[in-house]
Amino acid sequence: MEQAVTKAAAIRLLILDVDGVLTDGKLFFDQQGNEYKSFHAQDGHGIKLLRRTGVEVAVISGRSSPIVSLRMNALGISHVYQGHEDKRAAFAELLAKLALTPEQVAYVGDDLLDLPIMSQVGLAVAVHDAVATVKDLAHWHTSRCGGCGAVREVCDLIMQAQGHYDAIVDTYLT
Repeated sequence: MEQAVTKAAAIRLLILDVDGVLTDGKLFFDQQGNEYKSFHAQDGHGIKLLRRTGVEVAVISGRSSPIVSLRMNALGISHVYQGHEDKRAAFAELLAKLALTPEQVAYVGDDLLDLPIMSQVGLAVAVHDAVATVKDLAHWHTSRCGGCGAVREVCDLIMQAQGHYDAIVDTYLT
């Protein structure tokens, strides 16, 4: 945990996978082929709070879905990369666009598609129900599963490590 806190203090960009991280990974389709996903409200609120501290947030997904675009728009996330099974090009573009180094990036993943980026970033996080290989590579694991508040744990970790968390809590108490 100490290593994760130290690494989290340097984070300027949080990159999230979608299916299995922001959602529980289940895919629902109706008879017309419309896709449905479920997002956890605590994850969304954590993202909004983290963005208030100046940390950028991005998503890179192997799949494409209009639902993801809608949710990211509602959260104010403009760095949205969908349909990138090989996520390395999107990662490189984000680093260049935001003038960041890999050490300034945290990435949250759950499956093998996430390994190429997780192996490069300053803070690699695996959700609780990630596959074993992803957990083995990660610097830190969440106690919650993807789509069930795991992203909120990461947001809180970063805010605490950077000294913002108590001030944010105070805004709700006064």
